[in-house]
Amino acid sequence: MRAALNRSAARTKRGFQMTIQHRMAASLAALTLAACASAQFYSENFEVDNTANWQVNAVNAGNVANFFFDYSTVGIPAAPNGTGTRGLKLEANIPGTGVFSGLSVSPLNQQFTGDYILRFDAWMNFNGPFPGGGNGSTQVTMGGIGAPTNQVQFPGSTFSGLGFAATGDGGSAQDYRVYNAPGAPFSSGSGVYAAGNDAASQNNTHPYYAAQGLGSRTAPAAQLALFPQQTGTTAAGTLGMDWYTWTITKSGNTVTWHVTNTSNVTTLLATVNNPSFGGENIFFGQFDVNATSSTDPNARALLFGLIDNVTVVPEPSTMTALGLGIFALIRRRKR
Repeated sequence: MRAALNRSAARTKRGFQMTIQHRMAASLAALTLAACASAQFYSENFEVDNTANWQVNAVNAGNVANFFFDYSTVGIPAAPNGTGTRGLKLEANIPGTGVFSGLSVSPLNQQFTGDYILRFDAWMNFNGPFPGGGNGSTQVTMGGIGAPTNQVQFPGSTFSGLGFAATGDGGSAQDYRVYNAPGAPFSSGSGVYAAGNDAASQNNTHPYYAAQGLGSRTAPAAQLALFPQQTGTTAAGTLGMDWYTWTITKSGNTVTWHVTNTSNVTTLLATVNNPSFGGENIFFGQFDVNATSSTDPNARALLFGLIDNVTVVPEPSTMTALGLGIFALIRRRKR
Protein backbone atom coordinates (compact mmCIF):
# COMPACT_ATOMS: atom_id res chain seq x y z
CA MET A 1 0.00 0.00 0.00
CA ARG A 2 2.78 2.41 0.95
CA ALA A 3 4.61 1.67 -2.34
CA ALA A 4 1.47 2.41 -4.36
CA LEU A 5 0.98 5.69 -2.51
CA ASN A 6 4.59 6.67 -3.18
CA ARG A 7 4.22 5.92 -6.89
CA SER A 8 1.01 7.95 -7.02
CA ALA A 9 2.68 10.87 -5.23
CA ALA A 10 5.64 10.74 -7.63
CA ARG A 11 3.32 10.83 -10.64
CA THR A 12 1.43 13.76 -9.14
CA LYS A 13 4.69 15.59 -8.51
CA ARG A 14 5.91 14.99 -12.08
CA GLY A 15 2.58 16.14 -13.47
CA PHE A 16 2.72 19.27 -11.36
CA GLN A 17 6.29 19.98 -12.48
CA MET A 18 5.35 19.48 -16.15
CA THR A 19 2.40 21.82 -15.78
CA ILE A 20 4.59 24.49 -14.20
CA GLN A 21 7.25 24.06 -16.90
CA HIS A 22 4.66 24.20 -19.67
CA ARG A 23 3.14 27.37 -18.25
CA MET A 24 6.58 28.92 -17.83
CA ALA A 25 7.51 28.07 -21.43
CA ALA A 26 4.21 29.43 -22.73
CA SER A 27 4.68 32.62 -20.74
CA LEU A 28 8.24 32.93 -22.05
CA ALA A 29 6.95 32.47 -25.59
CA ALA A 30 4.34 35.18 -25.19
CA LEU A 31 6.78 37.60 -23.60
CA THR A 32 9.46 36.95 -26.21
CA LEU A 33 7.07 37.39 -29.12
CA ALA A 34 5.74 40.59 -27.60
CA ALA A 35 9.25 41.89 -27.02
CA CYS A 36 10.29 41.10 -30.58
CA ALA A 37 7.20 42.78 -31.99
CA SER A 38 7.84 45.95 -30.01
CA ALA A 39 11.65 46.11 -29.98
CA GLN A 40 11.84 47.27 -33.57
CA PHE A 41 8.45 48.84 -34.07
CA TYR A 42 7.91 52.44 -35.10
CA SER A 43 4.98 54.32 -36.56
CA GLU A 44 4.21 57.90 -37.55
CA ASN A 45 1.09 59.16 -39.32
CA PHE A 46 1.84 62.91 -38.94
CA GLU A 47 -1.67 63.65 -37.68
CA VAL A 48 -0.07 65.29 -34.63
CA ASP A 49 2.64 67.90 -35.06
CA ASN A 50 5.74 65.92 -34.07
CA THR A 51 8.24 68.23 -35.75
CA ALA A 52 10.38 68.21 -32.59
CA ASN A 53 10.83 64.44 -32.95
CA TRP A 54 12.59 64.68 -36.31
CA GLN A 55 16.07 65.59 -37.49
CA VAL A 56 16.27 67.68 -40.67
CA ASN A 57 19.52 67.51 -42.65
CA ALA A 58 19.54 69.96 -45.54
CA VAL A 59 22.22 71.01 -47.99
CA ASN A 60 21.07 74.64 -47.69
CA ALA A 61 18.10 76.78 -46.72
CA GLY A 62 16.40 76.12 -50.06
CA ASN A 63 15.24 72.68 -48.88
CA VAL A 64 12.31 72.48 -46.50
CA ALA A 65 10.47 69.78 -44.53
CA ASN A 66 6.93 70.28 -43.21
CA PHE A 67 5.93 67.50 -40.78
CA PHE A 68 2.34 68.63 -40.34
CA PHE A 69 1.26 69.46 -43.87
CA ASP A 70 -2.44 69.18 -44.72
CA TYR A 71 -2.18 67.91 -48.27
CA SER A 72 -5.93 68.18 -48.86
CA THR A 73 -5.25 71.93 -49.24
CA VAL A 74 -3.67 71.16 -52.63
CA GLY A 75 -6.30 68.65 -53.67
CA ILE A 76 -4.62 65.36 -52.71
CA PRO A 77 -6.86 62.59 -51.30
CA ALA A 78 -6.12 60.68 -48.09
CA ALA A 79 -3.35 58.09 -48.27
CA PRO A 80 -4.49 54.44 -48.49
CA ASN A 81 -3.01 53.12 -45.22
CA GLY A 82 -4.21 55.63 -42.67
CA THR A 83 -6.76 58.26 -41.76
CA GLY A 84 -6.58 62.01 -42.08
CA THR A 85 -4.72 64.12 -44.61
CA ARG A 86 -1.62 65.26 -42.74
CA GLY A 87 1.76 64.16 -43.99
CA LEU A 88 5.44 64.99 -44.40
CA LYS A 89 6.00 67.44 -47.26
CA LEU A 90 9.54 67.59 -48.69
CA GLU A 91 10.60 70.50 -50.91
CA ALA A 92 13.95 70.72 -52.68
CA ASN A 93 15.63 73.59 -54.49
CA ILE A 94 12.69 75.89 -53.91
CA PRO A 95 12.37 78.84 -56.33
CA GLY A 96 15.25 81.23 -55.92
CA THR A 97 17.77 78.66 -54.67
CA GLY A 98 19.13 77.67 -58.06
CA VAL A 99 21.67 75.02 -57.01
CA PHE A 100 21.87 71.23 -57.11
CA SER A 101 20.58 70.50 -53.62
CA GLY A 102 18.37 68.39 -51.41
CA LEU A 103 17.52 67.26 -47.90
CA SER A 104 16.82 64.19 -45.83
CA VAL A 105 14.98 63.68 -42.55
CA SER A 106 15.13 60.96 -39.88
CA PRO A 107 13.19 60.32 -36.67
CA LEU A 108 15.11 61.11 -33.50
CA ASN A 109 16.18 58.43 -31.00
CA GLN A 110 15.53 55.50 -33.34
CA GLN A 111 17.78 52.56 -34.16
CA PHE A 112 16.81 49.62 -36.34
CA THR A 113 18.96 46.51 -36.55
CA GLY A 114 18.52 42.93 -37.68
CA ASP A 115 15.78 42.12 -40.17
CA TYR A 116 12.85 44.53 -40.55
CA ILE A 117 10.44 46.17 -42.98
CA LEU A 118 10.07 49.90 -43.59
CA ARG A 119 6.70 50.69 -45.18
CA PHE A 120 5.15 54.06 -46.04
CA ASP A 121 2.77 55.78 -48.45
CA ALA A 122 4.42 58.14 -50.95
CA TRP A 123 2.91 60.69 -53.33
CA MET A 124 5.13 62.58 -55.80
CA ASN A 125 3.44 65.77 -56.92
CA PHE A 126 4.75 67.90 -59.77
CA ASN A 127 3.64 70.95 -61.70
CA GLY A 128 1.88 70.31 -65.02
CA PRO A 129 0.77 70.18 -67.69
CA PHE A 130 1.32 66.43 -68.10
CA PRO A 131 2.98 64.28 -69.24
CA GLY A 132 6.13 66.37 -69.55
CA GLY A 133 5.49 68.66 -66.61
CA GLY A 134 6.01 72.39 -66.25
CA ASN A 135 9.23 74.29 -65.68
CA GLY A 136 11.65 72.47 -63.35
CA SER A 137 9.23 69.62 -62.68
CA THR A 138 11.82 66.81 -62.44
CA GLN A 139 12.74 66.03 -58.85
CA VAL A 140 13.50 62.84 -56.92
CA THR A 141 11.77 61.47 -53.83
CA MET A 142 13.62 58.93 -51.70
CA GLY A 143 13.26 56.54 -48.77
CA GLY A 144 15.95 54.44 -47.19
CA ILE A 145 17.57 52.65 -44.27
CA GLY A 146 20.92 52.28 -42.51
CA ALA A 147 21.82 55.95 -42.18
CA PRO A 148 23.13 58.14 -39.36
CA THR A 149 20.46 60.37 -37.86
CA ASN A 150 22.38 63.62 -38.27
CA GLN A 151 23.91 63.23 -41.74
CA VAL A 152 22.25 64.45 -44.92
CA GLN A 153 21.59 61.68 -47.42
CA PHE A 154 22.20 63.55 -50.65
CA PRO A 155 24.13 62.09 -53.60
CA GLY A 156 25.87 65.38 -54.27
CA SER A 157 27.60 65.45 -50.87
CA THR A 158 27.26 62.72 -48.25
CA PHE A 159 25.55 59.36 -48.54
CA SER A 160 26.20 56.41 -46.23
CA GLY A 161 22.77 54.75 -46.04
CA LEU A 162 20.92 52.70 -48.65
CA GLY A 163 18.41 54.87 -50.51
CA PHE A 164 15.69 54.00 -53.04
CA ALA A 165 14.49 56.87 -55.19
CA ALA A 166 12.36 57.81 -58.19
CA THR A 167 11.32 60.81 -60.23
CA GLY A 168 7.65 61.70 -60.35
CA ASP A 169 7.41 62.89 -63.94
CA GLY A 170 9.80 60.56 -65.78
CA GLY A 171 11.97 63.49 -66.83
CA SER A 172 15.31 61.78 -66.27
CA ALA A 173 17.27 59.04 -68.00
CA GLN A 174 17.42 57.48 -64.51
CA ASP A 175 13.87 57.61 -63.18
CA TYR A 176 14.49 54.70 -60.80
CA ARG A 177 17.61 54.95 -58.64
CA VAL A 178 19.34 53.12 -55.81
CA TYR A 179 22.10 54.88 -53.86
CA ASN A 180 24.63 53.39 -51.46
CA ALA A 181 27.38 56.00 -51.75
CA PRO A 182 27.83 59.65 -52.80
CA GLY A 183 27.63 60.37 -56.50
CA ALA A 184 25.92 58.22 -59.10
CA PRO A 185 23.37 55.54 -58.23
CA PHE A 186 23.83 51.87 -59.07
CA SER A 187 24.10 51.62 -62.86
CA SER A 188 21.52 50.07 -65.15
CA GLY A 189 23.85 47.13 -65.75
CA SER A 190 24.49 46.42 -62.07
CA GLY A 191 21.81 43.76 -61.73
CA VAL A 192 20.09 45.78 -59.00
CA TYR A 193 16.99 46.82 -60.96
CA ALA A 194 14.14 44.37 -61.52
CA ALA A 195 13.58 45.71 -65.04
CA GLY A 196 16.84 44.06 -66.14
CA ASN A 197 20.40 44.94 -67.05
CA ASP A 198 19.87 46.82 -70.30
CA ALA A 199 20.55 50.52 -70.69
CA ALA A 200 16.88 51.48 -70.26
CA SER A 201 16.26 49.53 -67.04
CA GLN A 202 16.20 52.72 -64.95
CA ASN A 203 13.98 54.70 -67.31
CA ASN A 204 10.20 54.91 -67.04
CA THR A 205 9.94 54.03 -70.75
CA HIS A 206 11.14 50.48 -70.08
CA PRO A 207 8.14 48.16 -70.74
CA TYR A 208 8.53 46.54 -67.33
CA TYR A 209 7.17 49.56 -65.46
CA ALA A 210 4.06 50.21 -67.54
CA ALA A 211 3.26 46.48 -67.53
CA GLN A 212 3.05 46.67 -63.72
CA GLY A 213 0.37 49.37 -63.87
CA LEU A 214 2.65 52.27 -63.00
CA GLY A 215 1.96 55.73 -64.39
CA SER A 216 -0.72 57.10 -66.73
CA ARG A 217 -2.43 59.10 -63.98
CA THR A 218 -4.38 62.33 -64.01
CA ALA A 219 -4.34 65.00 -61.31
CA PRO A 220 -7.06 64.66 -58.66
CA ALA A 221 -10.15 66.63 -59.60
CA ALA A 222 -9.73 68.82 -56.51
CA GLN A 223 -6.17 69.76 -57.53
CA LEU A 224 -7.18 70.45 -61.11
CA ALA A 225 -9.91 72.76 -59.83
CA LEU A 226 -7.35 74.68 -57.79
CA PHE A 227 -4.62 74.69 -60.45
CA PRO A 228 -5.94 74.54 -64.03
CA GLN A 229 -2.42 73.87 -65.35
CA GLN A 230 -2.61 70.29 -64.01
CA THR A 231 -4.10 68.93 -67.21
CA GLY A 232 -3.24 65.79 -69.16
CA THR A 233 -2.00 62.33 -68.15
CA THR A 234 1.33 61.40 -66.61
CA ALA A 235 3.78 59.27 -68.57
CA ALA A 236 3.45 55.49 -68.47
CA GLY A 237 5.79 53.77 -66.04
CA THR A 238 6.13 56.70 -63.61
CA LEU A 239 5.23 57.06 -59.92
CA GLY A 240 3.91 60.64 -59.90
CA MET A 241 0.45 61.98 -59.07
CA ASP A 242 -0.87 58.97 -57.15
CA TRP A 243 -0.37 57.12 -53.89
CA TYR A 244 2.06 54.21 -53.94
CA THR A 245 2.95 52.19 -50.86
CA TRP A 246 6.71 51.68 -50.70
CA THR A 247 8.05 48.60 -48.92
CA ILE A 248 11.76 48.30 -48.12
CA THR A 249 12.60 44.89 -46.65
CA LYS A 250 15.91 44.03 -45.00
CA SER A 251 16.38 40.26 -44.71
CA GLY A 252 19.89 39.10 -43.88
CA ASN A 253 22.28 40.69 -46.36
CA THR A 254 19.56 41.41 -48.92
CA VAL A 255 17.35 44.49 -49.20
CA THR A 256 14.40 44.73 -51.60
CA TRP A 257 12.26 47.64 -52.78
CA HIS A 258 8.63 47.08 -53.77
CA VAL A 259 5.81 49.51 -54.55
CA THR A 260 2.09 48.77 -54.41
CA ASN A 261 -0.36 50.84 -56.46
CA THR A 262 -3.91 51.78 -55.55
CA SER A 263 -5.19 48.70 -57.41
CA ASN A 264 -3.18 46.60 -54.92
CA VAL A 265 -0.66 45.43 -57.51
CA THR A 266 2.81 45.04 -56.01
CA THR A 267 5.93 45.53 -58.14
CA LEU A 268 9.51 44.63 -57.31
CA LEU A 269 11.73 47.54 -58.33
CA ALA A 270 15.17 46.67 -56.98
CA THR A 271 17.20 44.15 -54.98
CA VAL A 272 20.53 44.99 -53.32
CA ASN A 273 22.84 42.31 -51.95
CA ASN A 274 25.47 43.06 -49.31
CA PRO A 275 24.88 46.83 -49.01
CA SER A 276 26.95 48.96 -46.66
CA PHE A 277 25.36 50.97 -43.86
CA GLY A 278 26.68 54.06 -42.12
CA GLY A 279 24.08 54.05 -39.34
CA GLU A 280 20.93 52.40 -37.99
CA ASN A 281 18.14 54.84 -38.79
CA ILE A 282 15.59 55.25 -41.56
CA PHE A 283 15.37 58.38 -43.71
CA PHE A 284 13.27 60.17 -46.31
CA GLY A 285 14.57 62.67 -48.82
CA GLN A 286 13.96 64.97 -51.74
CA PHE A 287 16.43 66.47 -54.20
CA ASP A 288 16.54 68.24 -57.53
CA VAL A 289 18.28 66.70 -60.52
CA ASN A 290 20.05 69.88 -61.61
CA ALA A 291 21.10 73.34 -60.46
CA THR A 292 18.16 75.35 -61.78
CA SER A 293 15.07 76.11 -59.70
CA SER A 294 11.59 76.02 -61.16
CA THR A 295 10.28 79.38 -62.36
CA ASP A 296 6.67 78.21 -62.17
CA PRO A 297 4.77 80.60 -59.83
CA ASN A 298 2.89 77.58 -58.43
CA ALA A 299 6.02 75.48 -57.85
CA ARG A 300 5.88 75.58 -54.04
CA ALA A 301 2.24 74.47 -54.09
CA LEU A 302 2.76 71.68 -56.64
CA LEU A 303 6.37 70.44 -56.69
CA PHE A 304 7.18 68.20 -53.70
CA GLY A 305 7.43 64.70 -52.28
CA LEU A 306 4.87 63.55 -49.72
CA ILE A 307 5.30 60.80 -47.09
CA ASP A 308 2.57 59.38 -44.84
CA ASN A 309 1.80 56.38 -42.60
CA VAL A 310 5.34 55.28 -41.81
CA THR A 311 5.82 51.93 -40.04
CA VAL A 312 8.81 49.76 -39.17
CA VAL A 313 8.07 46.17 -38.14
CA PRO A 314 10.09 42.94 -37.77
CA GLU A 315 10.60 41.02 -40.98
CA PRO A 316 8.18 38.01 -41.00
CA SER A 317 10.80 35.25 -41.37
CA THR A 318 12.41 36.46 -38.15
CA MET A 319 9.13 36.03 -36.29
CA THR A 320 8.58 32.61 -37.89
CA ALA A 321 12.02 31.35 -36.85
CA LEU A 322 11.49 32.66 -33.33
CA GLY A 323 8.09 31.01 -33.11
CA LEU A 324 9.46 27.63 -34.24
CA GLY A 325 12.24 27.85 -31.69
CA ILE A 326 9.81 28.60 -28.88
CA PHE A 327 7.50 25.78 -30.02
CA ALA A 328 10.42 23.34 -29.88
CA LEU A 329 11.25 24.58 -26.36
CA ILE A 330 7.70 23.96 -25.23
CA ARG A 331 7.73 20.44 -26.68
CA ARG A 332 10.98 19.64 -24.89
CA ARG A 333 9.55 20.99 -21.61
CA LYS A 334 6.42 18.88 -22.04
CA ARG A 335 8.47 15.73 -22.62
